Amino acid sequence: MILIGKRPWRRIDLGGFETPRAIWSFAFRVSFRSVIFTSLAGFVSLPLLYALDLVTIPFDEMVRLTVAFSWLFGGVLSGSLAFVAGHVIRELVLSRRELERLSRTDTLSGLANRRAFNELFFATERDASLAIIDIDRFKSINDRFGHQAGDRVIQFISAVLQEVFGDQQLVARLGGEEFGIILRGGTTEQRLALVEQARQRVAAERFGFHEIDLLVTISAGVAEFRPGRRPDSVYAFADKALYLAKDAGRDRVFHEHSLALAEPAVHDHAADDAELFAAIVQRG
Repeated sequence: MILIGKRPWRRIDLGGFETPRAIWSFAFRVSFRSVIFTSLAGFVSLPLLYALDLVTIPFDEMVRLTVAFSWLFGGVLSGSLAFVAGHVIRELVLSRRELERLSRTDTLSGLANRRAFNELFFATERDASLAIIDIDRFKSINDRFGHQAGDRVIQFISAVLQEVFGDQQLVARLGGEEFGIILRGGTTEQRLALVEQARQRVAAERFGFHEIDLLVTISAGVAEFRPGRRPDSVYAFADKALYLAKDAGRDRVFHEHSLALAEPAVHDHAADDAELFAAIVQRG
């Protein structure tokens, strides 16, 4: 909001300048009010001007001149300035929104960034699931093909996730090869099925980079938001379920319920390059 003096221009809503019609409407309102105030000021000052013999023009002609000058200076001039100011305000509003969008967007993937994720994450209390997704053997991809290939893989995974979850769920890149998804609505089974659908979509599509086709997979851990459960506990359980999926062979989705059935042994997470690149085929 912008405050301009007191009544009747108490506030200007910055969100009301999105269309040219809104700017014209603002300019006309300012112009009309300026005419009224200028006319009233002129009429109030006329008796004083005549009492001090500062004007000798007949009263009726002076009234017409007051009205004319009110429209000319109070109306046209102020309306024109308001029209220009409306365009300036609109550009400022659009620039502010774009800066806000960029501050909440990961530049590489185009997904929400950790800041946007944290805002919704700490505001979610129930009827939602958290999915932590990690690209399998991502370090091996970077080591063998370079970071440019790694960036392309992140963009490829991001596009698939965005397509599967759409705008109904928050999909964010948390950093590196890790993604976070907050799923709201539906049942736990439906939300879990959606994460599984994303895993299957990634595994079914070959990622192309220069002269090769690379089969990329993801692993995911899912935990539930429940009343009375702290957000850091939700994240910890989703992260444990993710590592359980990694231990089980990768390319899997594990729910936190699986943690009770898992053995407490810690397995080796080292990448098996032979398995990873067995799916690589040279294009003919």
